[in-house]
Amino acid sequence: MPTVLDIPLSPYAQKVKLALIEKGIAFDVQYPDLDEPDARAHMRNPRAEVPVLIDDEVSLFQSSVILEYIEERWPDPALLPRDPLERARVRLLQEICDTAYDAVNWGVSEILVFKRAEGTLAQQILERAKEQTRGLNARLERELSTRQWFNGERFGFGDIVVYPFVNGAAALGNKPDPDSKLHAWLQTMRARPSAERLKQEIRATLPQFAGRAADIAQGKHRREYRDHRVEWMLRVGGLEIVTHGMQANTIRFSYEF
Repeated sequence: MPTVLDIPLSPYAQKVKLALIEKGIAFDVQYPDLDEPDARAHMRNPRAEVPVLIDDEVSLFQSSVILEYIEERWPDPALLPRDPLERARVRLLQEICDTAYDAVNWGVSEILVFKRAEGTLAQQILERAKEQTRGLNARLERELSTRQWFNGERFGFGDIVVYPFVNGAAALGNKPDPDSKLHAWLQTMRARPSAERLKQEIRATLPQFAGRAADIAQGKHRREYRDHRVEWMLRVGGLEIVTHGMQANTIRFSYEF
């Protein structure tokens, strides 16, 4: 049985679990300690981040790579569209969500949850995030203008790679327009058993994160600033957030070989 190294709030881990659940693949989950000194070795991931998929002797990180492996390892039911152009289209949706959408949601969490800024700077960053989320949602709305699902005529890969980010933004207060197709799609997605399972996992583990903001302030936990997250924070005027986090050792960057 495969194992997913997981943090339920991670949109990247959510993608992997959604794919496995929708394919009917049973799997175990483990919740690693990302702050452990030997986390990279124990997680078999040089980035010390989730998700990691362990399947017998196979160990993979990077959610997009894992999703491709899942599709080829367990091909039925197929999640990717058959047409090569459609496959490319939904992979582009994944790229947009993994980088642009994730950066906005991450930045909002840094302000609302982890209190990296207050006052005028916090308000400035949140306003920019709201504006950019509207733009991202408008881009996604166009994808639904001629189709019921992001994947095409039926649910699939395209929906799995979009859902965690749109749902996450809505949870942070940046909801789709209530009259939009995106809003209707989000409600349909939330009703799927796979999405309901993710919600229950998040609820079950939330108490573990209740003191995370205090842990960060005290230097007990560091948040990982990947390239797109750093770029976004600098773009919206949060340079001092990054530099202060580096000085206080409350942020970390990706791995070095």
